[in-house]
Amino acid sequence: MAEKLILIEGIDPLELYGPQNANLRTIANHFPKLKFVARNNELKVMGNLDDIDFFETKLNGFIEYFQRYSVLNEDKIDKLMAENAREFMDIKEDGEQALVYGNSGKPIRAKTINQKRLVKDFEENDLLFAIGPAGTGKTYTAIALAVKALKNKEVRKIILTRPAVEAGEKLGFLPGDMKEKLDPYLQPLYDALHDMIHPKKLSEYLDDGTIQIAPLAYMRGRTLDDACVILDEAQNTTKNQLKMFLTRMGKNAKFIVTGDITQIDLPNKQQSGLILGMEILKGVKGISIIDFDNRDIIRHRLVKYIVEAYDKEFDSHSQLKDKN
Repeated sequence: MAEKLILIEGIDPLELYGPQNANLRTIANHFPKLKFVARNNELKVMGNLDDIDFFETKLNGFIEYFQRYSVLNEDKIDKLMAENAREFMDIKEDGEQALVYGNSGKPIRAKTINQKRLVKDFEENDLLFAIGPAGTGKTYTAIALAVKALKNKEVRKIILTRPAVEAGEKLGFLPGDMKEKLDPYLQPLYDALHDMIHPKKLSEYLDDGTIQIAPLAYMRGRTLDDACVILDEAQNTTKNQLKMFLTRMGKNAKFIVTGDITQIDLPNKQQSGLILGMEILKGVKGISIIDFDNRDIIRHRLVKYIVEAYDKEFDSHSQLKDKN
C-alpha cells in the first residue's frame, strides 16, 4: 500500500473538508479504495499509487473550483467528479485572472496598468526589465509570475539573485552558509514567496533546489535552463555584472530584471549597469522594458507622496546643477 502526504494549498482546509468534514466524507465516497487522514492542512492518502494520483488530480480540480467561485460543497464535488467536470467549470469569470492563489486562498492579481503589462509581456518575451520606484509591486508581480510558471510546470526551477552591494559581493567573512549570508538581502523576495507557497512546501523547494538563492557573484559560469530567474535591485549591478547575468540565459528560460534607478548604492559613483543595459538593449526583439511609476504604488497612501516629494527635490537639485 502506497502512502502520500499532500499539503493543502490555495484554500482554507476547513473550506475543503466542509462543515463537520461533510466534503471530506463525500470525497471519500468517490474513492472507496483509498483511506484518508486529515490534519489541519495535511492530508494523508493511503492506497494504490494510481488511485492516489487520480485523486490528486481531482483534488486540484476541487481547489481550482473554490478559487474561482468561493464555494465548495457536496453537490459541487459530485458534479466535479463527473466526466464533464471541465465543462462544468468552463464558466467565464468576471474581473482579472488570478496569477496564483495565496496560502489563504486569496487570489493574487496584477492590479495596476504596468503590473498588467508585465504579466502580458511575460507571455510574449523571455527577458523583461521592470523598472520603477518602491512600492509599485514590480518585484511582487515578478515573483507571482515565477511561482505560476513553476506550478504550471512551464519551468523546473526558480532562481533568485541580488547584488549584495553592502558586502561588496565578498560574502565569505559573514557567518553561515551561502543561503544564510544572502537572506538579509533577499528578505523582500522571501516575503513574497511566503505569501504564495505553503511554508512546508517552500522549505522542500529550497532543500531540493527547485527554488535557489544565488548571489550574483556566484552566477558566473552557469547556464540556466528551464528556469524563471529574477535579478532584484539590478540598479546596483555594474556593466560587467549585468552582462554576465544576462548571458546565463539557457533554453526555456525566463529572466526578469527589477530595479529602481533612483536608489543606486554602487560605491565610488560607478555607473549603474542597469541604466546602460537598458540603453543598449532597447528595441531588441524578445526583450520588454516596463517603466513603473507613481501610479503603480500600492503601499500605504503616503508612499506615493513621499516618492513624489523626493522626485521633486531631485529635479530641483538637477536644474540648479545644470545652471551652475
